[in-house]
Amino acid sequence: MSKDAILPHHTEALGHGIYAIDTGFQRPRFDAAYLMVEAGRAAFIDTGTNHSVPRLLETLEALGLARAAVDYVIPTHVHLDHAGGVGLLMRELPGATLICHPRGLRHMVDPSQLWASATAVYGPEEMARSYGELVPVPAERARPSSDELVLDLAGRPLRFIDTPGHAKHHHCIWDARSRGWFTGDTFGLSYREFDEGGRPWALPTSTPVQFEPEAMKASIARMLAAEPDCLYLTHYGRVREVPRLAALLNGLIDGMAAVARQAQAERHERIKQGLLALYASSLREHGSPLNADEIERLLATDLELNAQGLEVWLGKA
Repeated sequence: MSKDAILPHHTEALGHGIYAIDTGFQRPRFDAAYLMVEAGRAAFIDTGTNHSVPRLLETLEALGLARAAVDYVIPTHVHLDHAGGVGLLMRELPGATLICHPRGLRHMVDPSQLWASATAVYGPEEMARSYGELVPVPAERARPSSDELVLDLAGRPLRFIDTPGHAKHHHCIWDARSRGWFTGDTFGLSYREFDEGGRPWALPTSTPVQFEPEAMKASIARMLAAEPDCLYLTHYGRVREVPRLAALLNGLIDGMAAVARQAQAERHERIKQGLLALYASSLREHGSPLNADEIERLLATDLELNAQGLEVWLGKA
């Protein structure tokens, strides 16, 4: 791997052999996949969608890595913005093994139910536009993770923990080298448009259908116990100031649950408007100059999905 490698425009070197790849999903700097390189071997953590795969392979090539150098493909969970491209990517990586949460593994081997469930949320036209046809992973190339599993990447240990709250099929990965967690969606979303003075803002994601407020807070506490220096979020990129962001997330989780409980008639729209007011208030405290219309535009997808997830959670509660 050349030290003079010229990275594609969509790829950022973060140090410690870690690269953030903008998958191109939805808008710039919305959805990241990560490539970890150690002693000439590599692993992808989250993949984006089928449309993201060329970008991932381009980054490998720019770093002078053969496709056979990739040992692992590791989705944090099987929602399609994280794992929709897994099967197609695995086709291109002859030596890679899929490491997936045991609750999600069967959906990577046979994605038909996953496709049907996502289509019920997004509709067939959006599924075709954003994700493309899901490709199954051969069962013999797939392994389940387990809580406290330690995976070896060319001598570099990667520790897995079970992290429900956003989804029951979610794990997070601890990299002791960089003292960082790859958090998927468990530690929320942090879009760079909301940074103020270099300080990030974050919000929880209650995307349907397995949002559990107390489980999410417990998962966050478990990650904090490792005293991480940074977090590698799928949405979007590496963030620091971990204790402050954790406190912010915990407060917003409680606030989102309260919004959902208080909504009665016209529940969905009331939840959405309550969430918008909650996030706008939090962003004002953060120092953001964005007005309500701009915040609503940037968070339109998340407002809709978080409201749906809160409705499902209310029904269960």
